Amino acid sequence: MTITVLYFAWVRERIGIPREAVETEAATVAALVDELRAREERYAVAFADISALRVALDQELSDFDAPLDGVREVAFFPPMTGG
Repeated sequence: MTITVLYFAWVRERIGIPREAVETEAATVAALVDELRAREERYAVAFADISALRVALDQELSDFDAPLDGVREVAFFPPMTGG
């Protein structure tokens, strides 16, 4: 399946692009992250500590163990802070 993957804030800075279409067979967000990490060093660096990241599936906050079945868009971003 092809999923649009969006990167925000420092995730985008480390990977170097804001979005891409990713062909994946990953069943969960965590499996997608593993695939991305294996691509290149820049992805490995960006996803080194997923506890410092949040994920949204089709614009709804989700967890890294969430299934990707039927998902069209995955967004990765750091936690929001108030102020």
